[in-house]
Amino acid sequence: MFGVAISSSSPAVAARCSYVRAGVGAVASQNVTDPTLGPLALDLMERGRDAAAAIGEVQKRGAHMTYRQVLAVDAAGQTAIHSGANSLGIWTQAQAADVASGGNLLANDTVPQAMIDAFLSSSGHLGDRLIGAMQAGLAAGGEAGPVHSAGMMLVDTVSWPVADLRCDWTEECPITAISTAWQIYKPQLDAYVQRALDPTKAPSYGVPGDA
Repeated sequence: MFGVAISSSSPAVAARCSYVRAGVGAVASQNVTDPTLGPLALDLMERGRDAAAAIGEVQKRGAHMTYRQVLAVDAAGQTAIHSGANSLGIWTQAQAADVASGGNLLANDTVPQAMIDAFLSSSGHLGDRLIGAMQAGLAAGGEAGPVHSAGMMLVDTVSWPVADLRCDWTEECPITAISTAWQIYKPQLDAYVQRALDPTKAPSYGVPGDA
C-alpha cells in the first residue's frame, strides 16, 4: 500500500499535488506546483527507475525546477526528494526508508522531521500512520499561517485509489476534517473494494431503501 497525505493554506491542495499508483509508489509534487511532475515520476518508476533515478530524471526534464518540491517513494520503499532553491519561505525536507516528507512556508524547519518521526514510531494501517504524521507536523508548528485544505490518497492492490479523502477548503482545521472522514471511511474501505470487484458478494449497503 502507498499513500500521500498533504495540507496547505491554498485551496484544494490534494487535487494538484498527490499522486499514487498501485504497485509503483507515491509522489508529491508541491510548491508552485507543476501537476505534470507527479505522473512523470510515477511513469519513470513504473518503467523500472528507483526513486532517486526518477527524481533525477524529473530534475532534468521539468521546467523551472528551482521552484518545485517533488518527493517520491518507490515500490522498494526507497525515497528521494528534490527541493528547489526558490521554494517558498522556510522550507526543508526529511526522509527515511518507506517515507519522505517536505514542506515550504513552514513555521520552522523541524516540521518534516517531526512527521517522519511520528510515521516511523507508529504502526497499523497506513492511513492511520499518515494521519498521525500530519497531526505531528501540525503540532510541530505546521505552516506559518493557517492551513485550509488537506487530503489523503491511498492505493493498494487494485488499480484505483482505495481511499481519496479531501477537504478542499475550510476555515477550521482541514487535518481534523480528514481525520474524521478517515475514521468513518476506514471500516468501510474493504467493502467498497469488494463492491467494485463483485457486487454479489458485497455486504449490505446499510442505507435507506437498501433491500
